[in-house]
Amino acid sequence: MTAAETTSPLQGLRVLDLATLFAGPLAATMLGDFGADVIKVEHPTRPDPSRGHGPSKDGVGLWWKLLGRNKRNLTLDLSTPEGRQLLLRLAATADVIIENFRPGTLEKWNLGWPELSAANPRLVLARVTGFGQFGPYSHRPGFGTLAEAMSGFAAITGEPDGPPTLPPFGLADSIAALATSYAVMTALAARDRTGNGQVVDMAIIEPILTVLGPQPLWYDQLGYVQPRTGNRSLNNAPRNTYRTADGSWLAVSTSAQSIAERVMRLVGRPELIAEPWFTTGSGRAEHSDVLDEAVGSWIARHTREDAMAAFEKAEAAIAPIYDIRDVMEDPQYRALDSITEVPDPELGPLRMQNVLFRLSETPGAIHWAGRPHGADTDAVLTELGLSGAEITALRTTGAL
Repeated sequence: MTAAETTSPLQGLRVLDLATLFAGPLAATMLGDFGADVIKVEHPTRPDPSRGHGPSKDGVGLWWKLLGRNKRNLTLDLSTPEGRQLLLRLAATADVIIENFRPGTLEKWNLGWPELSAANPRLVLARVTGFGQFGPYSHRPGFGTLAEAMSGFAAITGEPDGPPTLPPFGLADSIAALATSYAVMTALAARDRTGNGQVVDMAIIEPILTVLGPQPLWYDQLGYVQPRTGNRSLNNAPRNTYRTADGSWLAVSTSAQSIAERVMRLVGRPELIAEPWFTTGSGRAEHSDVLDEAVGSWIARHTREDAMAAFEKAEAAIAPIYDIRDVMEDPQYRALDSITEVPDPELGPLRMQNVLFRLSETPGAIHWAGRPHGADTDAVLTELGLSGAEITALRTTGAL
């Protein structure tokens, strides 16, 4: 056992991951990265759909290798009487269950909160759904795309004369995963004081609404509806992407007044600093055309390397627009080990995102990538006290 394993902050915590696609499973992954014993429960004949999402190699889904890391894999049909009893026995040994069935599904199987909390009063049940456990939309199927649409994110994303734009990745799900892992840890902290578990009701439409900022306040107090502004900001300028002489793209941000002034001096337009409107971010935003022309024309005359060097020398904020090839080679990401190598018996060494943050004394770690469907069923059930004959019999009934 490595030093990281003996000092993992969540060592001793057991999590049952019953969820699929993607917020619930990713929350469980985050807990597993810091030492929780995460047991992924999948249907015997219908594996987690993420195993088949996106590109695969040699028939093995690569997304699953990321999402399933640090998890042991158990197959169990919760709709069968045998599967129900096994889950209740597992719940008695667990600290957390994460599920994302439509509201009422666990109850239909007699596995609702009354049954689970009776099996383990200290259990935390995290229920992750599109719209929450109650309300007029609660029984609708819910996905991150719907949350990105209904939160207001899509309405403010895209060019002013273009359509609302959805992100090409699981943004709302990922934000909800972060919120769910935080909610679980909050519930566990409360359990330390009260001795009792509780239910976490996580609606995917809510965390993304939170990160969109003060839009409800603006509308409530001013009747203001934020429009689409493309890469520009309503709060400061210059803030945009600009093309270099060698065809690269750079992003500039001037959220701080001092940075905005440094940029204007750098691009040879110091007279703009004396304009009355330049003294506030919103004032500069109202004159984005002028500022974009000043910055854009300067960057267009320089290569990416020269422009970056000049901005860094001037202590102004700039960054290149990366694709994943650039991310994999960037020296800062390499220094942080943000993309780390994980050995895998199926595919060999894999490079994937590292754990989410660094702790100085109790660091997280990736011990293995996503494992095959049901790979740990026998081991987990043996730990639960089942014999080999009992496990074989359960397979015969279809419960496993």
